[in-house]
Amino acid sequence: MEVKTSLLDNMIGVGDMVLIEPLSEDTFIENLKKRFDHSEIYTYIGSVVISMNPYKSLPIYTAEKVEEYRNRNFYELSPHIYALADEAYRSLRDQDKDQCILITGESGAGKTEASKFVMSYVAAVCGKGQEVNKVKEQLLQSNPVLEAFGNAKTVRNDNSSRFGKYMDIEFDFKGDPLGGVISNYLLEKSRVVKQPRGERNFHIFYQLLSGASDDTLKKLKLDRDFSKYNYLSLDSATVNGLDDAASFRTVRNAMQIVGFMEDEVQSILELVAAVLKLGNIEFKPESRCNGFDESRIKDKNEMCELLGIEQSVLERAFSFRTVEAKMEKVSTSLNVAQAYYARDALAKNLYSRLFSWLVTRINESIKAQTKTHKKVMGVLDIYGFEIFEDNSFEQFIINYCNEKLQQIFIELTLREEQEEYIREFLNENKNGILAMLDEECLRPGTVTDETFLDKLNTVCAEHQHFESRQSKNSKFLTDHSLPHNCFRIQHYAGKVLYRVEGFVDKNNDLLYRDLSQAMYKANHSLIKILFPEGNPAKVNLKRPPTAGFQFRASVGTLMKNLLTKNPNYIRCIKPNDEKAAHIFTDSLVCHQARYLGLMENVRVRRAGYAFRQPYEPCLERYKMLCKQTWPHWKGPLFFLEEKRRQCLGDLATLIQKIYRGWKCRTHFLLLKKSQVVVAAWYRRFAQQKKYQNIRSSALVVQSFIRGWKARKLLRELKHKKRCEEAVTTISAYWHGTQVRREYRKFFRANAGKKIYDFTIQRIMQKYFMGLKKTMPSMSPVDKSWPARPYCFLDGMHQELRRIFHLWRCKKYRSQFTEEKKATYEEKLAASELFKDKKALYPSSVGQPFKGDYVEITKNPKYQKLNSLVEDKVLLADVVSKINRANGKGAPRIFLLTKKSFVLADQKTGQVKASVPLLDLSSVSVSTQSDGFFALKLKEGSTSAAKGDFLLSSDRLIEIITKLHRIGAASADRNQINIDISDEFLVQFKQDKVCVKFIQGTPKNGNGVACKRKNNRLLEVSVPSP
Repeated sequence: MEVKTSLLDNMIGVGDMVLIEPLSEDTFIENLKKRFDHSEIYTYIGSVVISMNPYKSLPIYTAEKVEEYRNRNFYELSPHIYALADEAYRSLRDQDKDQCILITGESGAGKTEASKFVMSYVAAVCGKGQEVNKVKEQLLQSNPVLEAFGNAKTVRNDNSSRFGKYMDIEFDFKGDPLGGVISNYLLEKSRVVKQPRGERNFHIFYQLLSGASDDTLKKLKLDRDFSKYNYLSLDSATVNGLDDAASFRTVRNAMQIVGFMEDEVQSILELVAAVLKLGNIEFKPESRCNGFDESRIKDKNEMCELLGIEQSVLERAFSFRTVEAKMEKVSTSLNVAQAYYARDALAKNLYSRLFSWLVTRINESIKAQTKTHKKVMGVLDIYGFEIFEDNSFEQFIINYCNEKLQQIFIELTLREEQEEYIREFLNENKNGILAMLDEECLRPGTVTDETFLDKLNTVCAEHQHFESRQSKNSKFLTDHSLPHNCFRIQHYAGKVLYRVEGFVDKNNDLLYRDLSQAMYKANHSLIKILFPEGNPAKVNLKRPPTAGFQFRASVGTLMKNLLTKNPNYIRCIKPNDEKAAHIFTDSLVCHQARYLGLMENVRVRRAGYAFRQPYEPCLERYKMLCKQTWPHWKGPLFFLEEKRRQCLGDLATLIQKIYRGWKCRTHFLLLKKSQVVVAAWYRRFAQQKKYQNIRSSALVVQSFIRGWKARKLLRELKHKKRCEEAVTTISAYWHGTQVRREYRKFFRANAGKKIYDFTIQRIMQKYFMGLKKTMPSMSPVDKSWPARPYCFLDGMHQELRRIFHLWRCKKYRSQFTEEKKATYEEKLAASELFKDKKALYPSSVGQPFKGDYVEITKNPKYQKLNSLVEDKVLLADVVSKINRANGKGAPRIFLLTKKSFVLADQKTGQVKASVPLLDLSSVSVSTQSDGFFALKLKEGSTSAAKGDFLLSSDRLIEIITKLHRIGAASADRNQINIDISDEFLVQFKQDKVCVKFIQGTPKNGNGVACKRKNNRLLEVSVPSP
């Protein structure tokens, strides 16, 4: 695989928009289009990555690509999301800077996939190990679980995130992941009960019905038919490219890896099934005596069995609403419409709380187990900017969050445009729309969506980014594109029309206390956890915070968190609205580039103002580049900085003086109190240690004395023993001397013979032992043999050499195959025929006898010739047939079988002569190093009419050896004679010609030359050896 070594190598278009010339909106869009058409979806603006959604799979996320971008400079390779992820990871690991990766763009631009690629890259390049791999796998596998419960198909995106997710991945000092923390923001829970046309509910509902086993569905009392559930839209139940059954198996496996227990998974699936069953509950009106209608559940619902709740308890919660104020309780009945509202509110709250519990449960599994200092990398994957036909409270909140992210981007990169955003009314202040919505929800009296719109028209009428038909601004009074119950806001991404219907209810996000208490009574462990306010012992009359307030607070916390980290930006762009590959809509891309501020970003980068760093870290990092700052810089960076430092120093000195005085006094009192305790403990410890030292010294002295006494006793015992042994030894020697003197006369007669035999035996033993150590190798050609040590062993020495040689030859022959044995037999026959007789023989020893040198059976040129030969061809070679007229040779193919030899034309394969071996009488060759040989035929035979054959071949030894062996092996003909002489007669038809071999220097160089001298003589000149 070819690796690019530079950003400019083989680049399509311009990889970094900072380098584009000339810089204009048209060239900017044209460059994006050119790169998109060649599947180059990533482009840089300095350190910002532009990501185009290709709507197809690309082979640029392989393990090889990960290794290619690992530990490489950001601009060293072509633009890629891996380059940004690697830069962020290395900055975190090597420079100890917390990082955050902000992925922004509108819905369907590919933000979720981009976050997956960032996390998979970081997981691939960080450390290895069993514990580290487990943490990485849990972090990665949390994505499928959250996507199943928090993503859904929309008209813009088949896998749209309907919640915001921010994950802090925590690393240790080596850069290995320790764990993570996930924060979720505003799940779009209204989707649970109602979906716009062309969209689906959350994925988990369809995955459960498609992928769960029949046994599981039976336990959950579910059916695979989507049409049986009111909360599931049918027009988009199936999505091309999404396999809900396979996704369900992936989710189950991911939950197991993250750490969910089997009973927890079952509880989760039961709650999902309960939401579906809840949507099928229908109500009927029932008249009461007071004239009001009361709602009743039509049929028995299986949800009660799933959650272990009595149907009467649930029915009462749907029929009555209890309001508590201080010491009073007021119970009112609910009509059918209010009961359906309560049912949907319960379904939304049940699913939303289940999702929040899932996030909390995942955090418990993936949180870091150690409390040491951690480095943090945050990955923000939040819903993109949304503009639908019908925009409500959810879209307003989503777009508000995107406004805040855009403000962060402007604040950190495009400082010049920050003043415009300060003037935006969407900021968190007392005049913001969300603040006014909270005020409207909390004020006493009748609060409706219309009263909220009236307040907006009053406060924001003159604002340049607010439009409404009912405002005081006269220019919108005749705008028929703006309905009366709507208002329009000019966002950074364009104008969005919001329908005010449902704003107040969705912001209040109220769940009747009766429903919470009914849920708490369920015989289901997870339900009790999700509805803690239903506990009668913990009744809280305080109004819960609104959805808008909670979201503003969480977004504010997120913004503060992001500002403490070094940001890395990925700006996602959607190329078309058809969700199709290879389509690039210029107007759509241009609109996104404008509201993302990409052109302004390019201009700021080109001007060089995009990088900001505090003075001290900048000086510390780059002080070696200047002589005045290296190694130490003593002057102030700026006058104001020096003055500020002096003021801070004076103030710090005063604070330190007071604090140190108090601290020293407190410390002295603690020391005084502790000194007494420490002294007492120390004296006891010192006495104990002194006693232990005295005791150990006494033991040492005692051991030395005892050792000295034991050694003294041992010496005395040894001396006594040696004296006894000496007496015994002297006595034994004396008795031996007396006995030998007495019996010496009996041994003198045979002493010489015994000494001789013993000496010979020792010599033979020494000889054989020495021979064993100096044995030669097992090679039959190894002629070495150890020298004999004594002359009288000469005969035996030679006999042993002969026996050993015969034995190793037999061992060597036993290793031969039949084919190799036949080859050596031919070589042996050649040796018997030509050794020391023919000068050409030594050069043939090292050449194996192949037999077929022209591949007559494989060569299609000689197939016809091969078919004419009846027997098996033993030898096939090209020889030269010598012409008696001029001594020159003509090439012929020589074929040898067991019955005949054949001469054929080399070019055409036509048979020139075929001679039975019975007609062959002898073969004549010279003693020189030439290849001439004469095949002499028997007189009177049918083949002798044309005369003998004078041939020449470099493989003369092999040809004559095979001829001789064929004659020797045949019982019906005489053995062929081999005549070796430098002068012999050859019968050419009627005349006999003498062939004479002489040594000389031929005219044509080093080769053998044949020349006709007269009609009776052919002279062959052979080079001198």
